[in-house]
Amino acid sequence: MTENLFDLFQSRFPADRSRPFIETDRGRAYSYADLEDISGRYARLMADLGVKPGHRVAVQVEKSPEAVFLYLACMRLGAILLPLNTAYQDDEVEFFLSDAEPSCVVGRPAKETGLRVLADKLGVPTVLTLADDGQGGTLVTRSQGLDPAFPTSARGGNDTAAILYSSGTTGRPKGAMMSHTNLGSNALTLHKIWGWRADDVLLHALPIFHTHGLFVAINCVLLNGSAMLFLPKFDADTVVRLLPRATVFMGVPTFYTRLLSMPSFTKDACRTVRLFISGSAPLLAETHRAFAERTGHAILERYGMTETGMLTSNPLDGDRIAGTVGFPLPDVEVRVAAEDGQILRQGEIGVIEVRGPNVFSGYWKLPEKNKTEFRADGFFITGDIGMVDERGYVHIVGRAKDMIISGGYNVYPKEIEDQIDRIDGVLESAVVGMPHPDFGEAGLAVIVRKPGFDATPTADQVVQVLRGKLANYKVPKQIVFVPVLPRNTMGKVQKNVLRADFSDAWATNFRKA
Repeated sequence: MTENLFDLFQSRFPADRSRPFIETDRGRAYSYADLEDISGRYARLMADLGVKPGHRVAVQVEKSPEAVFLYLACMRLGAILLPLNTAYQDDEVEFFLSDAEPSCVVGRPAKETGLRVLADKLGVPTVLTLADDGQGGTLVTRSQGLDPAFPTSARGGNDTAAILYSSGTTGRPKGAMMSHTNLGSNALTLHKIWGWRADDVLLHALPIFHTHGLFVAINCVLLNGSAMLFLPKFDADTVVRLLPRATVFMGVPTFYTRLLSMPSFTKDACRTVRLFISGSAPLLAETHRAFAERTGHAILERYGMTETGMLTSNPLDGDRIAGTVGFPLPDVEVRVAAEDGQILRQGEIGVIEVRGPNVFSGYWKLPEKNKTEFRADGFFITGDIGMVDERGYVHIVGRAKDMIISGGYNVYPKEIEDQIDRIDGVLESAVVGMPHPDFGEAGLAVIVRKPGFDATPTADQVVQVLRGKLANYKVPKQIVFVPVLPRNTMGKVQKNVLRADFSDAWATNFRKA
């Protein structure tokens, strides 16, 4: 067996391949035998079309079982998966394709014409499609009848398995290169510390272009050789209906606040679930308490990043303390340092730095950036601000780079500011993250109009422009106009002042009835 991630998964599949792997809310069911057959045919098709080990395959499709099989096909082929958020607009996709230089891109049939124009422009040789329901598109039709017995490509542990893009504060997206060992080691650790059992069933309601839904949730299921109930998206009514058939549920804080708003979400509805896990955004202590009071379950909160997978977790057995993200994983080192690299003592607040087999190898085509993101001893500088308390629990208290996490997605203010500043009548702008009862955080855009543009653009006009340029979760929830932005003596915008100045108006706007 090589160090290919698929080989690791396959070694843990049930001996009886007819055992269930995926069941959808529409009643479609797939076994582990189906997984091997379909992923083998997809891998063979891509190989026949010229995709080789090490080539990038960009994927922007709706969530479906076939999208999961496409992920596994890329692993079998030894290709590098490039999952893209389905909310990305054409301008955003163009950057990713031009930067990653994939040999194949898989998109939705409705976007095929535009995608082919883009592929021709950028020299991407192969375009395939996968339908919203996963049952149509050229990927499916062209792979039918192909030999599914595709030999898994031999890969080394340090070979790149996926590139996950996350924008930097400069606005330029960065591709984090995740190796087969990065993904495999993290999944093995999570599988062990979360106590996966042979009869576990995961209720999967997360997106799969994101680390949480793809590399945490699905990888744990694959290592367990068990089943999951697979929803196309989170729907509170459907989740409540299916929970009695599940034993594990993973979500972002938004999921839990919406479940708590449902009268049907009761202790009885959770009777079979042994573990609720939360991540991708800070879980409010009030949500943690309210959930425990309603269900009798303490949500297990953990902490991770696109560049590292999971880093810490509250314990399976032990105190799950609200407002903390638990202990470092067994194979992960976590320390807190000052900006100059000086290691801080327990209880002191600084920048969290990490080292372990799960930490990425670096950013795609950005060697100079890699030099500044890692310490000489191999620790990665996360940019998150936190501390470790006397019991060893890690606390995240902020983010050094002003990143916003809204509904579990990373939002980088500079990218939004760049789009706002291009709008006619805008002099400059600043975007800050504010607490939101549903999304955890959301963007507030503070805009200065150019002289002579006293009434335009309006807030509605700004939102309309942004929705055509950016994924919807990046669009600010509230927009205000000011004469000037507050700055310090060095000319830097004081975002802390903006947060304070507009806190009352923000809270009033989003106060729940």
